[in-house]
Amino acid sequence: MIQKLKSFTKECWRVLRVTKKPDKYEFSTIVKVTSIGLTIIGLIGMIIYLITEGIKNALRPI
Repeated sequence: MIQKLKSFTKECWRVLRVTKKPDKYEFSTIVKVTSIGLTIIGLIGMIIYLITEGIKNALRPI
């Protein structure tokens, strides 16, 4: 058990040494791509919602 914990800790430190802080350009690119993705997913959800509401209203008796 202790050997597994030591191995895990060693692996975590190795990963942390390899990683780096993104520069300003890289960070802004990540923010833009993430924003576009969230917007697209939100629009798809909104379109599905509007379609289902339209179907429910069309099937409702008057």
